[in-house]
Amino acid sequence: MSKLNRYKPIRILWILLGSLSVGMGVIGIFVPGWPTTIFLIVASYFYIRSSRRLYNWLINNKLLGIYIKNYLLGKGMPLKAKLISLIIMWLFGLLSILMWIPNDLFLIRSIVLLLLVIGTFFIIRVKTSK
Repeated sequence: MSKLNRYKPIRILWILLGSLSVGMGVIGIFVPGWPTTIFLIVASYFYIRSSRRLYNWLINNKLLGIYIKNYLLGKGMPLKAKLISLIIMWLFGLLSILMWIPNDLFLIRSIVLLLLVIGTFFIIRVKTSK
């Protein structure tokens, strides 16, 4: 696992972000309409770069690991998860652009819009599972 970052402060930040993503993914298991898969994929991204132990725990977890394994094995994401992910992403992204980010921060608004477009292409490109 050569992706492990050698700088401890960065690893700590990525562990925190990965753990936050796991928490958001767990919420998605219990709350209808809240995506699970995409948060766990993000968590695995952060964990593989920060902690072998946490990455292995996530991948081998009986409840959470199946979501990531399906993605890694090319089985993709369920259509419902893709649609919900896109809806939530665009809802909060547009709210940020239109209401929460001040008008004078045009560059930040543009970056958020660019990230929405990139995220949309990423989710659309993931294979749709049954």
